[in-house]
Amino acid sequence: MNVALWVVAGLLAAIFLIAGMMKMTQAKEKLAASMGWVEHYEPRQIKLIGLLETLAAIGLIVPALTGILPILTPLAAIGIALVMVGAMARHLSRGNETPMVAMNMAFLLMALFVAWGRFGDYAF
Repeated sequence: MNVALWVVAGLLAAIFLIAGMMKMTQAKEKLAASMGWVEHYEPRQIKLIGLLETLAAIGLIVPALTGILPILTPLAAIGIALVMVGAMARHLSRGNETPMVAMNMAFLLMALFVAWGRFGDYAF
């Protein structure tokens, strides 16, 4: 089970690190070409979402690897789960982005799996 938790945490970390860095480094106009939801946000809000995703990605891996504040790993997973709830709400409100909800749900379930395992019997 520990290996499965590491694999899922690693996948989530990679996905959210890439997504977060993209949101922090690219202009809103460039992001809008593939992410229609950004129309509803100011550039600073998009950068903040990217920062939160990046910090969550780091929080999934670094505390567990270093042994420094390992409680941050399941907390980062909970943070990702909350971001995914918000993402699902945004996609559903736009109507034409409902297929994205399935991907958000998959990430939500992955994050909850990591949180469950790292808060539970497989804590560091």
